[in-house]
Amino acid sequence: MRALMLILDPANTWEKIETGPKDVPRVFFLFLLPLMLLSSIAQAWVLMHFGLTRSTFEYLPARHTKVPPELALRYEGAQLIFGLVIVFGGALLYRKIGEGFHRRHSYTETFATLAYSISPLFLFRIFDGLPALNTWVCWGVGITLSAAALYRGIPRIMKPDPSNALGLYLLCSLLLISVSGLAHFFANLVLQEKILTHLPWSL
Repeated sequence: MRALMLILDPANTWEKIETGPKDVPRVFFLFLLPLMLLSSIAQAWVLMHFGLTRSTFEYLPARHTKVPPELALRYEGAQLIFGLVIVFGGALLYRKIGEGFHRRHSYTETFATLAYSISPLFLFRIFDGLPALNTWVCWGVGITLSAAALYRGIPRIMKPDPSNALGLYLLCSLLLISVSGLAHFFANLVLQEKILTHLPWSL
């Protein structure tokens, strides 16, 4: 899996990405969407199988509760929608950021850069459902690996001027960290049943 190779062998993997086809439909349907669906299915199964640790009152010990399928579906649906917004919207923002550094990038370049770079974050969602692991630890590890992948991906795919490469990376990585963190926060509110307490079609 290419997402795993971006963690284990990033240099060679980015070289293959650079020389291979990078059109938006191919990257989305053959790489990103299958990865997102796989991580969502695996995370939902882990949540329903192992349950969730919750504390109902501040001074009472946490209790272990099973996650019903409807709640798991709402949570994974929210994660999927947030992920799509981050990737497709983020690619537009990356393009605008690149223009601020006096370099025009195609949407295909920015989309491929972001889609491949964010894949470690999606991959680590598989472990997010384990009760023994804090959800923010999983996010932190995933986003750190994604930021590292972005560091190698921007010079390979977007090819900024060397004098602007670091500034472009810092802005793009800060955007990715902040937006993905916000999305993770709201997705966890769904899991805690604080927002979106019903499926839209069941209202």
